[in-house]
Amino acid sequence: MKTTFSGWHYLWKSEDIRRKLLFTFLILVIFRIAANIPVPGVDHEILAAFRNSTSGSGGFLDFLNLLSGGTISNFSLLSMGVYPYITAQIIIQLLIPIIPALEQRIKEDPREGRRFQEKWTYYLAVPMAALSAIGQINIFNAQSIQAVGQEILPFGLFEAETALASWSVLVAMTAGTMFAIWLGELISEYGIRGQGLSLIIFAGIVSQIPGNFLTLLADESSRWIMLALTIVIIVLTVLAIVYVQQGRRNVPVMYPGRRVGNRMSMPVKGTLPLMVNLSGMIPLIFASAILQFPAVLSGFFINTENEGLRNFLLGVQNFFGATGTSNWGYWVIYFLMVVVFTFFYTTVLFDQQNYGDNLKKVGASVPGVLTGAPTQKYLSTVQSRITLVGAVFLGVVAIMPFLLGLLLGAFNISASNNTGIFLITSSGLLIVVGVVRDTFQNIDAELKLHGYQDSLLVR
Repeated sequence: MKTTFSGWHYLWKSEDIRRKLLFTFLILVIFRIAANIPVPGVDHEILAAFRNSTSGSGGFLDFLNLLSGGTISNFSLLSMGVYPYITAQIIIQLLIPIIPALEQRIKEDPREGRRFQEKWTYYLAVPMAALSAIGQINIFNAQSIQAVGQEILPFGLFEAETALASWSVLVAMTAGTMFAIWLGELISEYGIRGQGLSLIIFAGIVSQIPGNFLTLLADESSRWIMLALTIVIIVLTVLAIVYVQQGRRNVPVMYPGRRVGNRMSMPVKGTLPLMVNLSGMIPLIFASAILQFPAVLSGFFINTENEGLRNFLLGVQNFFGATGTSNWGYWVIYFLMVVVFTFFYTTVLFDQQNYGDNLKKVGASVPGVLTGAPTQKYLSTVQSRITLVGAVFLGVVAIMPFLLGLLLGAFNISASNNTGIFLITSSGLLIVVGVVRDTFQNIDAELKLHGYQDSLLVR
């Protein structure tokens, strides 16, 4: 697919498209303003000291900061972003094939099934956001005590001295997450359709790039080497992402001829495109959420008086929170989880398409393969084979900070201050490139819908 801008002036010429773009931009501005509102009760001096002691170290703060769009470093009301909703969405999608009643309900009435799915995703997002907030606060307090000797935010839901303030913080952070989700839904409904939550995540990631580059340039000993290396990495990563994301395996399909009067036309040859990376960025997000879970869970019990248990929980947090090059075990687990989740999520999505029955209903068939269940089995085998490439690619993208750290270490170049930029050039870039591509395709479809054939995308 070749991208041009020959139709860019139509974006402003069409009143409907212009309104949608301006509305989307306005909502993103509101999101970024709200992202700078801190949680009430935070000790900003301790937070600043903790941030300075851990920033750029490749630790848990840097990783969560990427996922939250920089809101974690300020302990914002929107610290969790929209990820509790995405996690809830993934859980609901995974439960559908496991619970026969849910699967049958969606098959019988797809439209009503989608509404049911969306409703319960919202319901589940609320407790997910609350649990994430509790774990996140406990983790930060525990790591802050280790780093600077004091808590960032006194927190205790059932302690008389802190109960009122703690419940207020919990409600505020949960409401912040739901507010971010609502902003995303507004974009999907009144702005660029279907891109609301993706653009919220996109805005958060992109907003960190200027600050990361300033951090990179501040290191006088290796600024030019790191700048050149970062540019090369960005270019190569974008090219690889586009190449893999656009990858297709075209399976030949024969469609039956049509009867025109008393004559029957010849069968028509077609293709069924199977994507190399059907699951997109979801495995990365889901694997990240699962890897955060042990650290979040340990945060609930970190204040125990049992010294042995407390040391064990601190060890768990350090293992799953320290993402530097020395913690190779974390990266191996991360890579394997991304690969496994890619296969798992692709299988779930592919089975929901039910190509075997759908092709049989229209009389189409794959040459040399029986229709119905054998066709579905054959296509599943083909999809699994090409998914291996996409799964390994996503796994490499996920562990790129680790690989780059090893590469720089081999040349005696310190990467401790640049891990955040490596995160942007790998997992963050995958999200950014995917959102930009999908947004262009949506705008292109809007232009064609309004009769502008000379649109943004030329294939």
